[in-house]
Amino acid sequence: MFLNAKKMSFLGLLLACAVILVILGSLLEFNTLFLLAGASFCIGIAILECGFRIGSGFYIASVLLSFLLTPDKLSCITFAAVGLYLVIVEYSFDKLTYVKWDNSKRKIIFRIIKFVTFNIMYIPILLLLPELFYQGQLNKGLLAAFFFTGQVVLFIYDKAYSYFLKHIWGKIRGKLHL
Repeated sequence: MFLNAKKMSFLGLLLACAVILVILGSLLEFNTLFLLAGASFCIGIAILECGFRIGSGFYIASVLLSFLLTPDKLSCITFAAVGLYLVIVEYSFDKLTYVKWDNSKRKIIFRIIKFVTFNIMYIPILLLLPELFYQGQLNKGLLAAFFFTGQVVLFIYDKAYSYFLKHIWGKIRGKLHL
């Protein structure tokens, strides 16, 4: 699949925006998760506009550039994890469109895939690196609270991503004539 010049320049600008958002997320501590979520939305846009292969290349390029340019490597790791979540979710969405099921069954399977993908990445971090979440002794009650908080954050992030792609990116895309 070849890219035309317009899409190539668009991906370059989108990559610059993603890396700038990651850098700002590491510098502005009070807005880190919001800015990293915005940077990961750029990965979703690249996959949506140019396909999975080029979007995956965009993900790799954005993670590598973020590691090279960002002073806070924890922000880069967070961005890489959230971006990987989006890559897997977009890939599964693409593959589920080929399955001959009714829409309700496909939506349930898609939600299960999102839940499992997130928890495969989240639970090992929660169990192996609890000091990322809490500096003191982590008991079972706090562990459960962090687990459920992660599920709420996943729900909010997923709704924000869906809203962004459907409403905001839909309007911007029409003006860009991609």
